[in-house]
Amino acid sequence: MECEWKPDEQGLQQILQLLKESQSPDTSTQRSVQQRLEQLNQYPDFNNYLIFVLTKLKSEDEPTRSLSGLILKNNVKAHYQNFPNGVSDFIKSECLQNIGDSSPLIRATVGILITTIASKGELQNWPELLPKLCLLLDSEDYNTCEGAFGALQKICEDSAEILDSDMLDRPLNIMIPKFLQFFKHNSPKIRSHAIACVNQFIISRTQALMLHIDPFIENLFALAADEEPEVRKNVCRALVMLLEVRLDRLLPHMHNIIEYMLQRTQDQDENVALEACEFWLTLAEQPVCKDVLCGHLSQLTPVLVNGMKYSEIDIILLKGDIEEDEAIPDNEQDIRPRFHRSRTVAQQHEGDGIEEEEDEEDELDDDDTISDWNLRKCSAAALDVLANVFRDDLLLHILPLLKELLFHPEWVVKESGILVLGAIAEGCMQGMIPYLPELIPHLIQCLSDKKALVRSITCWTLSRYAHWVVSQPPDIYLKPLMTELLKRILDSNKRVQEAACSAFATLEEEACTELVPYLAFILDTLVFAFSKYQHKNLLILYDAIGTLADSVGHHLNKPEYIQMLMPPLIQKWNQLKDEDKDLFPLLECLSSVATALQSGFLPYCEPVYQRCVNLVQKTLAQAMLHQSQPDQYEAPDKDFMIVALDLLSGLAEGLGGTIEQLVARSNILTLMYQCMQDKMPEVRQSSFALLGDLTKACFQHVKPCIADFMPILGTNLNPELISVCNNATWAIGEISIQMGPEMQPYIAMVLHQLVEIINRPNTPKTLLENTAITIGRLGYVCPQEVAPMLQQFIRPWCTSLRNIRDNEEKDSAFRGICTMISVNPGGVVQDFIFFCDAVASWVNPKDDLRDMFCKILHGFKNQVGEENWRRFADQFPMPLKERLATFYGV
Repeated sequence: MECEWKPDEQGLQQILQLLKESQSPDTSTQRSVQQRLEQLNQYPDFNNYLIFVLTKLKSEDEPTRSLSGLILKNNVKAHYQNFPNGVSDFIKSECLQNIGDSSPLIRATVGILITTIASKGELQNWPELLPKLCLLLDSEDYNTCEGAFGALQKICEDSAEILDSDMLDRPLNIMIPKFLQFFKHNSPKIRSHAIACVNQFIISRTQALMLHIDPFIENLFALAADEEPEVRKNVCRALVMLLEVRLDRLLPHMHNIIEYMLQRTQDQDENVALEACEFWLTLAEQPVCKDVLCGHLSQLTPVLVNGMKYSEIDIILLKGDIEEDEAIPDNEQDIRPRFHRSRTVAQQHEGDGIEEEEDEEDELDDDDTISDWNLRKCSAAALDVLANVFRDDLLLHILPLLKELLFHPEWVVKESGILVLGAIAEGCMQGMIPYLPELIPHLIQCLSDKKALVRSITCWTLSRYAHWVVSQPPDIYLKPLMTELLKRILDSNKRVQEAACSAFATLEEEACTELVPYLAFILDTLVFAFSKYQHKNLLILYDAIGTLADSVGHHLNKPEYIQMLMPPLIQKWNQLKDEDKDLFPLLECLSSVATALQSGFLPYCEPVYQRCVNLVQKTLAQAMLHQSQPDQYEAPDKDFMIVALDLLSGLAEGLGGTIEQLVARSNILTLMYQCMQDKMPEVRQSSFALLGDLTKACFQHVKPCIADFMPILGTNLNPELISVCNNATWAIGEISIQMGPEMQPYIAMVLHQLVEIINRPNTPKTLLENTAITIGRLGYVCPQEVAPMLQQFIRPWCTSLRNIRDNEEKDSAFRGICTMISVNPGGVVQDFIFFCDAVASWVNPKDDLRDMFCKILHGFKNQVGEENWRRFADQFPMPLKERLATFYGV
């Protein structure tokens, strides 16, 4: 037996002195303490002193002892692999002996230390840890049991995966039944730990828990009415997760569970209520939702609606009593990082506008400065999803409540009613329509309520009904709504400005060119807001301007509008430094403006182009430095490069051929060659979009690089990265149109991947459409190379292109397919009905394309003979039969 380690008295005093100093508020003292700690780390037994102070030195005050343990924890995190064996063994044994210290603070510190050691891969090298902790659970001494449970809970949170693997001889088979015994312990703290430990293993469907699923659920039910809020919260959390993974075991008890969750959603303790409220969100995603919940809607609806009121605490945190704050600068910490959505090239569909993948932009984020998720938001989100499940059936229960709320004298109640109205907008739209002629004017009035929080929520709710507003004659609702929203954009309250700007962007997307008559009026307001806004809202204002440009397009290209809009934008552009992240939203905004203004943007084009090229060059240079000397240079923020590439795409698209001289005088193609090979997918995605746009605008400069670019495009046809693959595919199609027959050497690099992608199940619509167009274009320029594969892609090709609008891309793709059919008519025979359907999707093809269709249809009919053709045509749905007869005489 080696003799016990003893500290040297002088060393101990030094360390205590240091611990005392580190509690001083003075920063220079703090700094010197940090340096001393780093120096002391050179001594192997420094860590022995730290554990000694934590566990043995009872004469010291608890904060100092705990601090000693926390410094040790940081050392374990940073240098554990360098601890000598003697030191790590001493620390481990001290921890296990002191996990039951009589002080809750020391117990918790020891627990954190144990779990930090465990998470350093030490669960394998500390085999006695788990058995010992489990044994300590049975201790008569409350402190020991609670300390051991605290540590176990942290280990279950940090190392759930390792615990359920073969690496450790499956300890959970013993631990989980053990935890279940403690659900009935007389201490609420212990009961709470026990449920929290088991809860870690629900979502992963851990085998050891699934074996005991019924006793687990019975035990949960037994604790349902526990007097300890923490226990009730963990019970609710468990039931929410079980709903996702073991609905089968809950179904027999579903009626009682729903009754229970209704009570808990109204729990006095807001944390319990919030956990319980998650239940409705999760239930709404289950197919059984409608059946099990329909009988409870009349009880649930008022509970959720009631949860949507601001609590008193919320109002204090939101400074709800401060009405005017526009002159107060923003706190930089409150400004969330923005995510730039890189360019994705998409097709126009029948209907209108470009169909985005469903954008969840109008989520319930009306008060994002508060602790992010709270009962109000959860209740509103639950009402939103339930409205989507029950549709108008929910209105029976909501409408009587709404009448009372919307006209309530207390602003907090009225505000919650407006939020309810917004939350149900999507799911209950049909049923709401009869009430909207009365409600919309009422809401427009609420936009000038004296409470800022009422004005801001009204902006959001009105934006949820924008689609309906735009469908009505503009003078009735659109014009008054727009007039009032523009006033709110200039509100004296920052939260209202923000809500109004976001709502206005939604209105712009819905109204599109309906806004053209009011452009001068709109621009007046947006430009005035420039001089008024603090930092955070400026970023949202850029978005509203960009969306306006996207919505009205070339209608913005009038000298008087350009004169209003461009000077403030360019002034900001000149103020911002190259490393300022505010460039992102400004570049995005300018990209939309350049595309809309087209030739109108020419006077501003050169400096904008130059700066974008510089941003790309700077970022690439910084990335190379970082790669060669990572400790000397930090990694660049590649978003600068991505946003710059996207704005260059906007310029190329807006200015077309006039960008040619700028490209000629810059090294952009060399830079793109590097970007196209960047590790980061978003960089490649944006560089392929730019490649396609430059190919259309000034191919003479792209052509010399094609031999270098094509192999890179070929290797990026990987559908796992949807947007990269999509943009690469589109660029290949644009290049082939420009190359013509000279595309021939490159077909083999890309064709097989494209055919594979078009036949993949679950490929997103945008990617399918672009793939089909590119295959068609390759076949148009090199029919001999592509036509032999016709049979392998003709069916998905036809089905993916029947829904897109007549345009140049569709035109060239169909010319390609016709050319390939003439080279290889056998390739289309089995799927000819799909070809007929795709041809019929054209509204008005150019004459020569119509002739090509005619020739193929009549050729096929003559080939099979009158009788067979009639049998074949009898399978056609009626509209298809009629269209082919009318347009092509077959």
